[in-house]
Amino acid sequence: MVAVAGSRASGRISALLGAAGATRAAYSVLRKRPPGGAVLWERKNYAGRIVDLHAGLATATGTALAAATAPGLPARTRAAGALAVLAAGACGAYDDVFGASDPRRGFRAHLSALRHKEVTTGAVKLFGIGAAGLAAGTLLKERPADKLLAGVVIAGSAHLVNLLDVRPGRAAGAVLAIGAPGLLRRGPAGVLSAAPMGAVAAVLGDDVGERTMIGDAGAHALGAALGLAIVTGNGRRGLAAHAAGLIAAAAAGDRVSRAAAAF
Repeated sequence: MVAVAGSRASGRISALLGAAGATRAAYSVLRKRPPGGAVLWERKNYAGRIVDLHAGLATATGTALAAATAPGLPARTRAAGALAVLAAGACGAYDDVFGASDPRRGFRAHLSALRHKEVTTGAVKLFGIGAAGLAAGTLLKERPADKLLAGVVIAGSAHLVNLLDVRPGRAAGAVLAIGAPGLLRRGPAGVLSAAPMGAVAAVLGDDVGERTMIGDAGAHALGAALGLAIVTGNGRRGLAAHAAGLIAAAAAGDRVSRAAAAF
């Protein structure tokens, strides 16, 4: 029993430290050689300060690597983790780069644009992350209803963390708070909770210090990883409860973001 418990703890520790190390390494490389040039990844934050978006790509990379390589995970779980996290991060990065000047926010605005045959970066995120969530859910669950619920939880978690990314440290703090209880779970749920926590911890100081921000790329990737942890640790009732809560949060998106900014 002691050996089994040690093996489980080892998987969580490996994922935590592996994600932190990979994220920090990626962050250092991106700061030295930003793809497309430094200006492409610079933004003004809420206070008007110029910060970079390197933490987003770095946390997405670190989380995906940890989810794909941590010991003790089944092959289908590794594949689901890499797929969901990388797709969410890629869709978020696309919005970070090409949607920065678009003032439209929320599902309604982007769906309204689609009705007028305009494909916004927000719509790409909505459908891209949703499709990746469903694909990951298909890998993780057997029954059709569970696959659908899993997809909603993964995509909804990605969206929730992004809603909270309104001030330095808000999204990062939420990842740590949401992920912490998952560390107590056995099996893949514990490992998949540890990965985003390690990644975000690696850039937390720079995020709070307003030198970088995780942006859409990091927020969506980290949130998707938390969604994966929830999916692997819950049956249908738990998935349904989480899905309902995430849908409610999405519907109240503006209020959730304002509350996070005021906290």
